[in-house]
Amino acid sequence: MDLGIKGLSALVVASSQGLGKAIAEKLVEEGANVMLVSRNEEKLQAVQKELSSLNKGKVYYTKADISSKEDIEKVINQTIDKLGTIDLLVNNAGGPKAGTFEQMTDEDWQHAFELNLLSYIRFIRQALPYLKKNGGRIVNIASSSVKEPIQGLILSNTFRLGIVGLTKTLALEFAPYQILINTVAPGRIATDRVAQLDQINAEKQGVTVEQIQEKMKAAIPLGRYGNPDEFANYAVFLLSKLNTYVTGQTLLVDGGMVKSI
Repeated sequence: MDLGIKGLSALVVASSQGLGKAIAEKLVEEGANVMLVSRNEEKLQAVQKELSSLNKGKVYYTKADISSKEDIEKVINQTIDKLGTIDLLVNNAGGPKAGTFEQMTDEDWQHAFELNLLSYIRFIRQALPYLKKNGGRIVNIASSSVKEPIQGLILSNTFRLGIVGLTKTLALEFAPYQILINTVAPGRIATDRVAQLDQINAEKQGVTVEQIQEKMKAAIPLGRYGNPDEFANYAVFLLSKLNTYVTGQTLLVDGGMVKSI
């Protein structure tokens, strides 16, 4: 099935590993040209080499701290320099610090705001002139915490919900430009972030990581963690030309884990 992505220019944030990398790989497989972004240049180089070997789309990278306004402006400028425009934008960021309300300082709150919400706002603002040209697509990656708060993740529970409000509002504002924008919320997908959270929970509860994983899997109707490719398939559909009428939505990829309606 032709997704209509071949030849389009995509900016995928936080794409040196995990969900961002999986989405970038799917886009390249479909013939899109992709700009990768991460703080880790070594990982970026490895991913660029891996995806370029697919011989489908062109792959570039920019090292950046996405909590920095100046770095985000640099990413946009380099993307335009290399790709010519931005048709597809994937907003993504590493998860904020785990912990409870009483454990968080003002600095923790400020950093999480800049990383997990303000970076999305800044990328959209900077990319908007290019997205408006041909009716672009935006996918904002959040978390299942937007539907059901996760214990011990007060920062994520707070700022991920901001992404939902941003997405719903911008869907209305951007509709005249034929820009479609959606939030995709992962559940327990097998990434380094989830492995880190499992380790934290295991230490807190005095049990093994394997015991934590079994407990988590038991709460998922499909009985397993998802893999990044499964998540990426869904995100790429929303970025594709096959998506012509879905905008402003928050969509879960969680194996049925979240019970809320």
